[in-house]
Amino acid sequence: MDVKKAISTDTVFQDLKSTTKTGVIEEILDLLIAAGKIRKENRAEVLNALLVRENKMSTGMQHGIAIPHAKTDAVEDLVAALAIKKEGIDFDALDGKPSHIFIMTISPVKRTGPHIQFLAEISRKLNQPSIREKLLLTQTKDEILQLL
Repeated sequence: MDVKKAISTDTVFQDLKSTTKTGVIEEILDLLIAAGKIRKENRAEVLNALLVRENKMSTGMQHGIAIPHAKTDAVEDLVAALAIKKEGIDFDALDGKPSHIFIMTISPVKRTGPHIQFLAEISRKLNQPSIREKLLLTQTKDEILQLL
């Protein structure tokens, strides 16, 4: 899967304001709603799915990356966002370090293929230290997309 099919300038968010895990999840979700990717009336359902998944096991990975994700029929196709908080926040990451790069995905319950393909591709890219470092130095959404 081409990551750029799922992430575009309207789903790239820089300079997150939130300072908590739940706050970051809600902020990215609200930005996706504002971008027209998720219907406002589905906010509670999508937020619940994200928080239930997060409570099962933190999606804070390592190397400053967190991948909050969920499956819900409140969306018809994969919805994805990339968000940055340069200062980082505690996201209960596996390595105990702050998370700076957030990849949120929401996908329909019965369509696992695109979800898994997207996560595999974005993980492959973010596994490269140079990509992670450059993402944190970007000034524009277009620079972020070029790195992907």
